[in-house]
Amino acid sequence: MSLLDHHARPRLKRSQGRRWVALRLPIPATLGLLVLAFFVLAAVAPGLLTAKDPYATDLHAVLLPPSAEHWFGTDQSGRDLYTRVVYGTRQSLLIGLGATGLAMGIALILGVAAGLGGRVTDGLINRGLEVLFAFPVLLLAMLFVTIYGPSVTTQIVAVGLGTAPGYARMIRGQVLAVRHSGYVQAAHALGHSQLTVLRQHVMPNAMRPLLAVVTLGVGQSIVWASGLAFLGLGVAPPSAEWGALLDAGRMFITKAWWLEVMPGVAIVALALSATAVGRYLQTTLEGAKA
Repeated sequence: MSLLDHHARPRLKRSQGRRWVALRLPIPATLGLLVLAFFVLAAVAPGLLTAKDPYATDLHAVLLPPSAEHWFGTDQSGRDLYTRVVYGTRQSLLIGLGATGLAMGIALILGVAAGLGGRVTDGLINRGLEVLFAFPVLLLAMLFVTIYGPSVTTQIVAVGLGTAPGYARMIRGQVLAVRHSGYVQAAHALGHSQLTVLRQHVMPNAMRPLLAVVTLGVGQSIVWASGLAFLGLGVAPPSAEWGALLDAGRMFITKAWWLEVMPGVAIVALALSATAVGRYLQTTLEGAKA
């Protein structure tokens, strides 16, 4: 072994150690990923987490508190609440992802148009966003429920339209910041076309910080949809969607607390885990940018 190899090996070990430390996630992000993995499994393959039927009634087991047999208790029809929470994950995640996707799609169009369209276009879109900001999400949901009836699609559209203006403002600010940056001006000076500059420089750098926002938006959309469902504006029973479970259990809240607490814990756990992962992504992206 040469003297060079002898000195290079410790440096290699130290480099690998630093890489291993960099790959370790903080505890909140790790817990968040584990919780998200559980909910994804519940949405994709709920039969792996429970063998019971979410719609099977048992009139001899009505409003039983949490126990070894029924982890989350039972509802007013004797249905196992844990099973219903597990099977309701798919619809709740669908609402969160669908509403966030719809909101980001609308916000992307409006934000990019406002950031690149000039003073007149920017002014018109900003006035429109201010109108949307003043339009209550609850009133919008009532309008959609009245026209189309309560459903998953109604909640997705109502929550998506209600949250789109905030995302549009953020995208507009990112596009404006990137548009006037030095590397974009240098690309223009080198003769690159507007479309090339937009595709290779503006969009990637403007959208990168929004990855964390999308993660946060999924949990926020589920909370919004659950709140609307609690007011009777969500999916109709006997659906196992989490907001519908909250709506169905509010009449028994004084004698069966688990009907509200257990679905509420699931909603809070998903929202907090998405927030923890989103904040970690945001910190990582900011560190990489720096």
